[in-house]
Amino acid sequence: MAKKTTIAAIGDIHMNQSQHGKWKTIFEEISQKAKVLLLCGDLTDTGDEEEAEMLVTELQHLKLPVIAVLGNHDYEKGRQKQIRQILTDHKVTVLDGEAIVVEDIGFAGVKGFGGGFDRYMLSMFGEEAMKSFVQEAVNESLLLDRALARLEQEHTDIKKVALLHYAPIADTVAGEPKEIYPFLGSTHLMEPLQRRNVDVAFHGHAHAGKFKAQSPTGIPIYNVAVPVLKAHHGDETSFALIDI
Repeated sequence: MAKKTTIAAIGDIHMNQSQHGKWKTIFEEISQKAKVLLLCGDLTDTGDEEEAEMLVTELQHLKLPVIAVLGNHDYEKGRQKQIRQILTDHKVTVLDGEAIVVEDIGFAGVKGFGGGFDRYMLSMFGEEAMKSFVQEAVNESLLLDRALARLEQEHTDIKKVALLHYAPIADTVAGEPKEIYPFLGSTHLMEPLQRRNVDVAFHGHAHAGKFKAQSPTGIPIYNVAVPVLKAHHGDETSFALIDI
């Protein structure tokens, strides 16, 4: 029987002063139950370095690898490079079109972007602003595809996990107002997941979405935004545990 690895995943921590000290116990519990922690963006609340510093202080209680992507909140003040550096300095691996192998599993990550889903995806037509919006989602999907392709080239028969902030499928944002679907994710992000036969994908961002869905080819997709996790578990549990 193939070895299984337990992965913990959380999105949308939105760290700020009011949460200072809240995550210590949660991270200690994760250390006992999982081999890897994935953070699916919106690690800070308003994109301040001080919020990132508070988060890494909490992360000191972890005794396992931490892999992250940034979210839209982390970009709010244009300080995303500084936030990434703070996390990296504290041994958090932040992926933005890169990949890493941990516990014999390949992890590839991007932030992602919006654009809508399936036949309601926005098209690259009209004003330059609209074309730029759609192009951003395409660019993010290409970054993800290249990272997954590198994993395939360098490691044969490896399990592959994708880490995003924006959703690659509409089913895990179900519960959000349909009017804002174009800002919650894009089907463009699903294309590399299916092309590269990813084993599982995690995202956040859609706070009122659904915990789990499957891609058309059967890939499990998890929305691990903290409010979704709390609703799914029916209590204050703020992380998902998935065996890969």
